[in-house]
Amino acid sequence: MDVQKEYCMWTPLSWLASCLMVFGGALPYIPQYQEIQRIGNSEGFSTRVCLLLLVANILRIFFWMGKQFELALLLQSVVMIITMFAMLHLCCIFQNTNRISIKQHRLSDLNMKYFWQWSAFEDYLLFCFSFTLLCAVVTLMLLDSSVFVEMLGFLAVIFEAMLGLPQLLQNFHNHTTKGMSVKMVLLWTAGDLFKTAYFLMNRSPIQFWFCGFVQIFIDAVILLQVLLYSRDARVKLG
Repeated sequence: MDVQKEYCMWTPLSWLASCLMVFGGALPYIPQYQEIQRIGNSEGFSTRVCLLLLVANILRIFFWMGKQFELALLLQSVVMIITMFAMLHLCCIFQNTNRISIKQHRLSDLNMKYFWQWSAFEDYLLFCFSFTLLCAVVTLMLLDSSVFVEMLGFLAVIFEAMLGLPQLLQNFHNHTTKGMSVKMVLLWTAGDLFKTAYFLMNRSPIQFWFCGFVQIFIDAVILLQVLLYSRDARVKLG
């Protein structure tokens, strides 16, 4: 009877945790989306965050084909891909609005200097479609190889673990966090703490909790940047 009561108590909690895993990863981008709309400019947000998350979650989906982990993590990848496309679409709108006099850059130019700085949202879709198609062909050929499957998992989490790095580098280059939503980073941190605990409690593959620890470290550095650049701004004004 005690076991049944414990099962009944934890089942709703596990469902809640799973729902948070599925949709929680997308929540930090809501304040950043609103911030871009508010200021009418997307330059404070690094779109390379979207690149890393799109690559990571596409790879994670193919990793699931070879090593089926929790369904919540698979659904999280689908939700995250949709979210990143929404962010890219918004950034393209404001890029084209604010830079109408500057030459447009397209994927078809094949200019690596402007990789992932394209003017048209369709180019991002085409790149991701091509990358997905390539991954599908290679995965179908090597799906029986456990080494390849594990490598897919490690690549997915390495890209995901680095998601905050482009934002960190952009802040460092600009010497400001203006245009970046601090709420987004705080939600990143809270989410990374939660999901790392989730991975450990559910004994998820080692790739997942390693990713979580790296993300927490990068989140902490970005928050230090917020404090540092805010202090520098106050000193200059003083």
